[in-house]
Amino acid sequence: MPPVHTGAPVIPGASTPSSPRPEPHSPGRPGYRRMSLALFAAGLATFALLYSTQALLPAISDGFGVTAGQASWTVSAATGALALFVLPLSALSERFGRTRMMTWSMVVAVGLGLLVPFAPNLEWLVALRAVQGAAIAGIPASAMAYLAEEVKPKALVGAIGLFVAGNSIGGMSGRLVTGWGAQFGGWRAGLLTVGLMALACAAAFLVLLPRARFFRPASLNPRAVGRTVAGHLRDPLLLRLYGIGALFMTVFGAVYTVIGYRLVDEPFSLGQGVVGSVFLIYLVGTVSSAAAGQLVARTGRRGALYLAVTTTALGLLLSLSESLAAILLGLVLITAGFFAGHAVASAAVSRTARTGRAQASALYQSAYYLGSSAGGTLGALAYHSAGWAATVGIALLAVLGVVSITLYGSHAARAERRVPASAATVR
Repeated sequence: MPPVHTGAPVIPGASTPSSPRPEPHSPGRPGYRRMSLALFAAGLATFALLYSTQALLPAISDGFGVTAGQASWTVSAATGALALFVLPLSALSERFGRTRMMTWSMVVAVGLGLLVPFAPNLEWLVALRAVQGAAIAGIPASAMAYLAEEVKPKALVGAIGLFVAGNSIGGMSGRLVTGWGAQFGGWRAGLLTVGLMALACAAAFLVLLPRARFFRPASLNPRAVGRTVAGHLRDPLLLRLYGIGALFMTVFGAVYTVIGYRLVDEPFSLGQGVVGSVFLIYLVGTVSSAAAGQLVARTGRRGALYLAVTTTALGLLLSLSESLAAILLGLVLITAGFFAGHAVASAAVSRTARTGRAQASALYQSAYYLGSSAGGTLGALAYHSAGWAATVGIALLAVLGVVSITLYGSHAARAERRVPASAATVR
């Protein structure tokens, strides 16, 4: 296996005055294609692992004799641990390199993915999933910072959109593979299958990822890291973006944690494999996230967010129908809106942060996955107590939160434009 390069780059021929300086990656260049494929594979592997139990929750409930709320912790423990560890691991990536952090995170997460299927009880399964989520935490923020450093600014939204597209494919394929694996061999077989798939993706990532050319190691001084984090948390625009990411993911976590229970219950009574196939709808997210850059270019960031929340809300309302076709169409709209909104918000974080990009992205990821944990747990509890309509109610409250934050941002931007240039302050 070829080594993964980290740290300050060593550019062949750099000692000679005539050597050209490296240029950031841009679409159409071989390095950009390799980078995109490598991070696509990373996103596919990690999201397949992160949500590997979500489509299996009804089977896990039956296997261990637990409720929907208890089984949902196999998802929430992983996403919650990711949210807690993404910031400290992003700080380590500032010192030791983005590629090194992503590599070790991938190795540990995949190794645990091969152990999870053998958990003897729910407690062990939740514990292993929590450790796996902590390992995965080293990938998202490091990947965002890597892209911000290695890609031309004009191509950044598109590059992050491709990474998010890999996330959506991973989320879809993990649920699809586990669903059909469970159909024929039980939920443990489903988890083992997705672990082997992630192993293949990790190998592709290690082979394809280009070395970092613009990374410069930073100090691990806790005070310096604390000052950087505090600066990000004082930035009104970043705070709004963090809130948007958390609320979007609350919607998504609630819907996709619970939808399996609804579809295996009456009147649908679908099999586990068919329920897993429902996650093919994630392909819609692949398209909408990859197209986010063009959407922002045409409508602006806030316009794109308004379109995303409107699409999501329409999907939620449509999912209240008792028609399976209407429910599936609702999931299509929810998925398209969510992934477009996530790609827009996460790219805006990377562009807004001038320093400490890894910490800025890590804070976004923390908020995002805390939203996932909250949405999954609250959505499952609501469904267990009052059915699907209660789950949709929680999701619609989160959508209303996104609208409120975006409206406030629009108002703040208009107010700032009215301030004379000589007196204006940054954001």
